[in-house]
Amino acid sequence: MGVEGHSRSRKHTNTSRTVRARGLRAVALVAGAGLLLTATGCGSMPDHGNVQEVKASPQVDTQVRVYSVPPRPGDAPRAIVDGFMEAMTSDDPGFDTARKYLTREASKTWNPGSTTILDGAVPNPTDTTSGHDGGSRTFRISGERIAELDKQSAYTPHTGAYEQTLRLVKEKGPGKKDSAEWRIDSPPQGLVLGESDFQRIFRSVNKYYFASTAGESNLLALVADPIYVRKRTDPQTRLDPVAQAVKAVMDGPSAWLRKSVRSRFPTKSALRNGTKSLPIGDHNSLKVPLNPESANAVNQKMCTDMAAQLLFTLQDLTSSTRIDQVEMQRPDDSPLCKLHKNNAADYVAGGVVAAASYQYFLDGERRLVRVRSTSESGPAEPVPGIGEQKLTVRSAGISRDETVAAAVSDSGHEMYVAPMTAGRDDYRTPYRSEKGARETLSAPSWDGMGDLWFADRDQRRPRVVRLVDGGGTAQEVQVERLGDGYVDSLRVSADGVRVALLIVEKGRKTLKIGRVERTRTAAGEKVMIVGLRPAAPQMEDVTAMSWAGQSRLVVAGREAGGVQQMRYVRTDGSSSAEGLLPGANQVTAVAASDAEGAAVLAQTKEDGIVRLPPGANWKTLVKVGSMPVYPG
Repeated sequence: MGVEGHSRSRKHTNTSRTVRARGLRAVALVAGAGLLLTATGCGSMPDHGNVQEVKASPQVDTQVRVYSVPPRPGDAPRAIVDGFMEAMTSDDPGFDTARKYLTREASKTWNPGSTTILDGAVPNPTDTTSGHDGGSRTFRISGERIAELDKQSAYTPHTGAYEQTLRLVKEKGPGKKDSAEWRIDSPPQGLVLGESDFQRIFRSVNKYYFASTAGESNLLALVADPIYVRKRTDPQTRLDPVAQAVKAVMDGPSAWLRKSVRSRFPTKSALRNGTKSLPIGDHNSLKVPLNPESANAVNQKMCTDMAAQLLFTLQDLTSSTRIDQVEMQRPDDSPLCKLHKNNAADYVAGGVVAAASYQYFLDGERRLVRVRSTSESGPAEPVPGIGEQKLTVRSAGISRDETVAAAVSDSGHEMYVAPMTAGRDDYRTPYRSEKGARETLSAPSWDGMGDLWFADRDQRRPRVVRLVDGGGTAQEVQVERLGDGYVDSLRVSADGVRVALLIVEKGRKTLKIGRVERTRTAAGEKVMIVGLRPAAPQMEDVTAMSWAGQSRLVVAGREAGGVQQMRYVRTDGSSSAEGLLPGANQVTAVAASDAEGAAVLAQTKEDGIVRLPPGANWKTLVKVGSMPVYPG
């Protein structure tokens, strides 16, 4: 696929965490050590005996746990505010220590279920008290907001200034001899975290649901719905990371995706009452005990579909092992159904068929050619069909099963479609620009259902076009709330539910993600792209993009006042853990694959088409060539 103040400075390592004397205590948990080092002694290494293998649990948490320090008697208002801000970043069960900085009434009503994320570290609270009458004090917390996590743990970019006022009052303790202490009686709604703390505490996970267009007996397209779960036990629910992810799937899709997907979990599905941890058992198997409402409401097929949703969701959650099998259980621990990954061939995440056999591009004469995906350099061979006919084209798109090619003609106004069959010299032209159009058609993109998408950039009536099965009558796809902009290019996800759009507005290109919404009418299926949201809010101008996974894109663009860079971004607008890619000079097009381990391709002005294998540097694929694409 491809187209065109009072600083809380802390140093993080995997074994220690530097904090202020007034700040947090850090407790390092050593995984698999089998020894407990106390303050009064230390363990010694045995000097005799047999060597024995020690099997460590794949879920042992080797990261530092952070616990907050409660307020001390006589703490000044500033210390109370600082302590509360620190306590919001801790792992204390129920945020009990954070609540100790609040008045008794505020402690009861404060709900840390949502999270506001600020740029950098949480800012220096400013004392804004006017008139020191001794009865109350006020502090202002301000900063640049970048995103929010809602109660479903879905990430939504929200740029702009953030400001919150904290009021402190003196409250007498519950005991007769307790003195009055400063406490916060107007805390912020939810948690307020700096970006560095957010990245330390949370990690992104794709939960999966079925595309709503799939039939009851043909549930093939699993759609990724990215959320964030805590890397360690959740302070409120006390669920471990695996249980958090399972609960998130059961709770249903995010609000943004809800109308385009469906879950096989019945309403009111939940883990069996009291389940807080889901350990990975022998043979990388996970057992999921259900509550009676869900266990009693499903048949065997529904149960297996539920297991598939969890199996794909949990594939990448643990770093040290993969979950190979999910067993759904009744409340009494008896098996309800099980699904092993080797038997999950009928469930395809996102409609991805397999890793691409070839990488495709246009040669120096703008003819469609290909090289093996394992090749580090040419020579390239003509693509069967269109490539063999030596047609000069501007751009191309390859179906995901690599059996059909689409290409934009040399003039830029015709869309060709032809089977990739050796010796075939026929091709169709299912779409032409309207007479008098000056702007060209965008590069084509195929979804996993075999439909072809592209943008007609005719400024008299710019539009998005869809060709069902790559042919038939062209359907115009309305893009909701596009405003004064127009779609310059697009890439459709393999599941056919999400579309990445480069939108031109006010002279610059921005990247947005839209959701494909399908409704049945008397005239047939109506398709719209709705819910546009920014996918790379940190970039002021985007040059090129491509899907690079189930909920990840690779983007070439420029931040405000910066130079061009390439980075991975997630479809919810958050930065991917992989972050920046090594720099390539003057990138004009990029291509990546949904499959793991595939190289990223880029077209550059100076070096031709270059490829970036995992863990390596850019290497030239061909010196003369353009428009690299993967299937899709």
